[in-house]
Amino acid sequence: MGALPEMPRTWNMYAVATNMSRIPRTPRQRALAAVEALRQTYPAACALRHCGPLELLVATILSAQTTDQRVNQVTPALFARLRTAADYAEVDTDELEALIHSTGFFHAKARSLKAMGITLEAEFGGQVPSSMAELVRLPGVGRKTANVILGVGFGIPGFPVDTHVMRITNLLGIVKTKDPVQIEAQICRLVPRSEWTDFSLRLIAHGRAVCVARRPRCQQCPMRLWCPSSTAKVGADAASGPGSGVAVSP
Repeated sequence: MGALPEMPRTWNMYAVATNMSRIPRTPRQRALAAVEALRQTYPAACALRHCGPLELLVATILSAQTTDQRVNQVTPALFARLRTAADYAEVDTDELEALIHSTGFFHAKARSLKAMGITLEAEFGGQVPSSMAELVRLPGVGRKTANVILGVGFGIPGFPVDTHVMRITNLLGIVKTKDPVQIEAQICRLVPRSEWTDFSLRLIAHGRAVCVARRPRCQQCPMRLWCPSSTAKVGADAASGPGSGVAVSP
């Protein structure tokens, strides 16, 4: 893993730590505070390099069980070779597997990409559809991937929920459920529609870089001063002077 993202320096940790009335306490306050903290920490919500919905769809399928950085290393050659849905439908499986090998699970991913190309050609005129109902009909595309395509590719807000989003929203005390559909519905009620997609993608980035499931790096989290699950030493942070944290109005 590369260097951790630089934490935002626009908040005064001492003020947050010593003025408890400004600590976000309700699920809505925590959700809005998290939106702001993660926006400053991860300015570019979608790290997958792409040009158009088809490339985004392919990159998102490839991103399963690997990093966006790894996908970005693979896609230039892949996108130069395969430019249309028909290309994915017709490409030799061995060639496709060789192109995507380093992303891991390349057998399954190659099958999904070929089947995706075939379905796009047969049912959608070779174009990526722009509705949830149609997207989830594509092989390798679930509700999470469909929400990414809609939000990033078509500007239609959605809130993708994966294991990182599920874990972090619970740790932050924003939701109290492990049901992805319920998490999506609850978050969409708490934050502005315009923030849905980017908030989810930033939660995913944070889960990969800082709030790692087995070894969370709480001391480097911009939400450590108010996260109810944080193991960071707040007193030590506050005494160290300006750094990162969040304060919101009640």
